[in-house]
Amino acid sequence: MGTSSNFGNMLSMALASAVLPFLPMLPVQILLNNFLYDLSQLTIPTDNVDSSYTARPRKWDMHMIERFMFGLGPISSVYDFLTFGVMLWVFHAGPELFRAGWFIESLATQTLVIFVIRTAGNPLKSRPSTPLLISIFGGVLAGLIVVMSPLGSALGFAPLPPPFFLVLVVMVATYLCLVQLIKRRFYEVSGWQAA
Repeated sequence: MGTSSNFGNMLSMALASAVLPFLPMLPVQILLNNFLYDLSQLTIPTDNVDSSYTARPRKWDMHMIERFMFGLGPISSVYDFLTFGVMLWVFHAGPELFRAGWFIESLATQTLVIFVIRTAGNPLKSRPSTPLLISIFGGVLAGLIVVMSPLGSALGFAPLPPPFFLVLVVMVATYLCLVQLIKRRFYEVSGWQAA
């Protein structure tokens, strides 16, 4: 999950920096995004694991992780580019509003995706641990609070307009559904039997 989101974010940052007249995200904003993401992941060890995964010992498969990274990373970038388009052409965003929109979309997609990829099967049938639920939603909520609070302007963000949140919900929902479809295909090709 970390490798694919980082790969996608680096790709998005590189391409956006090449075409925008301003930095798509400031260094302090990237650090804050990474901090909230990492903080939200601290409860992964408490998570429930599908019995199909623990039925027999497994070795690390670095090639599988690499394929996963190169498969999901670009999907993350596609949604970043959609966010860029929405911010520029729908909300006519200047640098501060643009950065706020991308910050929230990036944080939401890269943290909420854990609910899809934490299981090889249907994420609606595999219950995550309560600490994981709290930390993931808490991380996204903390990002929203920072952006919308007076601290947000000190960090170079502008408050997001209410219609943005409708766009955000649609984008996150379609992103998670697409990741589920890609994940299912990925496991079929890898010969993995989901629960």
